[in-house]
Amino acid sequence: MSSRRLADIAQHVGVSQATVSRVLNDKPGISQATRDAVLTALDVLGYERPNKLRGERTRLVGLVLPEMTNPVFPALAEAMAGALAKRAFSVVLCTRTVDGVTEADYVRLLLDQQVSGVIFAGGRYQEMAADHTHYAALRERALPTVLVNAAVQGLGFPQVCTDDGHGVEMAYHHLAALGHERVGLLLGPPDHVPSARKLAAFQALNGELVGRAPFAMAEAQVAAGHLLKQGATALICASDVTAIGAVRAAGRLGLAVPRDVSVVGYDDSPVMAFTDPPLTTVRQPVDAMGHAAVSLLLQQIDGRPAGGEELFFEPELVVRYSTARFSPSSPSPGQSPAVQVS
Repeated sequence: MSSRRLADIAQHVGVSQATVSRVLNDKPGISQATRDAVLTALDVLGYERPNKLRGERTRLVGLVLPEMTNPVFPALAEAMAGALAKRAFSVVLCTRTVDGVTEADYVRLLLDQQVSGVIFAGGRYQEMAADHTHYAALRERALPTVLVNAAVQGLGFPQVCTDDGHGVEMAYHHLAALGHERVGLLLGPPDHVPSARKLAAFQALNGELVGRAPFAMAEAQVAAGHLLKQGATALICASDVTAIGAVRAAGRLGLAVPRDVSVVGYDDSPVMAFTDPPLTTVRQPVDAMGHAAVSLLLQQIDGRPAGGEELFFEPELVVRYSTARFSPSSPSPGQSPAVQVS
């Protein structure tokens, strides 16, 4: 390898050219962390590995998802996997599980597999109280990494984000135009950064009724019930899954959607047009965001720095049949609707 390329790799990793040479010649006396960093730098800078160091999996990209039960994540995965395949990269799909396979476990696995980069489509980077040390390991290896949607400050990775605040504003104004004055907001946990951005926009509109629940249907149903009992006639939910929980909560209280309660979701997951009723929701531009995340990752793999800025995408309000004009004659929660007898 030429001295210029040795210098490029040494500068990228922050080691001497002699250290780079020892790694490329497979000499002993180099730590595994340094060895991995030099080999990753070869991939990032577009240099071929020596034959004896060329693994079979150097054109792999890790795609880390928090779950697969929320339909928005498989949709994101499909968009990104397709874009990566066009550049001859294969995807290693990593999904957190309830039986102990954590995001940090997957990061260690991906580093061991010497992947060319990682895209996170939701995860611990969105939680202010979570442990973020595994992201530091990615930075230390200078591994190309992209985050989808809002993250805690200071991680230093490029992000592809939906404008959460604008999404809440659109939903709120839609409900206000329908005559709703008691609008509730159903969010994720307090340390969840996208939820914090939604809350800030809601409070700027003088919204006061706020509930919180994990992004799961059963817990959302309970939290939505509390908001309805406080007099909310409409709910803006932080995800489509929580919106379905809100619809179920209304039904448990003897209320019909949208006759008595209007519900707005968030994401526009592929099946939301087929729920009962079809869900009004804030659409994240999943395809555009997925392709942008891949573009930012490939930019880094090709040796061009992407920075740590956020690339914002505008959401879209998709109006279906879970929202309707407010009727003052709607029954209170728990009160059965009046029945006319002919």
